[in-house]
Amino acid sequence: MALATSRSSTPRPARDPSGANPTHQSLKSAQTRARLIDAAIRCIVRFGYANTTTPRVASEAGLSRGAMLHHFENGQALIKAAIVELHDKRLRAFRRAADLGDHDVGTLVRTYWRQLQKPGFIAFHELALAARTHPELARILQPLQTEFGARFNEQAYQLFPEWQGQREQFDLAMTLSQTMLEGLAVGLLTGSVAEPTVEPMLDLLEKQIRAMNPALAQATAA
Repeated sequence: MALATSRSSTPRPARDPSGANPTHQSLKSAQTRARLIDAAIRCIVRFGYANTTTPRVASEAGLSRGAMLHHFENGQALIKAAIVELHDKRLRAFRRAADLGDHDVGTLVRTYWRQLQKPGFIAFHELALAARTHPELARILQPLQTEFGARFNEQAYQLFPEWQGQREQFDLAMTLSQTMLEGLAVGLLTGSVAEPTVEPMLDLLEKQIRAMNPALAQATAA
């Protein structure tokens, strides 16, 4: 039986009652939970959602199923934790790219594209497809997707002052980027897009985003 979902996230280690550093046991528990989440993501990538079972995840993590259930009450809780972790990884990667200080459109487009080549995107795409025919998974995934989209766009808007005062255009640029790049990544995975097509498509997206912001277009012309 495939794993489904329930709310959880990569845990923060508990502190001891005195308010000092996290206890050894809480650190160990947090590490084990993270290990199980990573194992679940690897299983989804390798075997697909339908073939990702709790025994398989436990085996991938090098733990017994009983030990896994000590940290996650069921497969639903584990899968939801995996979805939250996949979202958090994308947000962290985006912030790291922005913090480099290079807000050139071409750099950012290609940074996001590189993120979509990693296993995390394959895992998320697999879950998104599975949710179409698994109502319980859809009920968990859809609100998390909405939350992620809002967090991603808000973080991006705050990180890029060159778009301040142009929120509507910015939201359109973000939607265009995500839709085009993720669609391109899926096309590459399924063989409907040829590898030589990728760079021209990235260039086309870069030009379109610049055209949506006069300040960016002027900077390019200068």
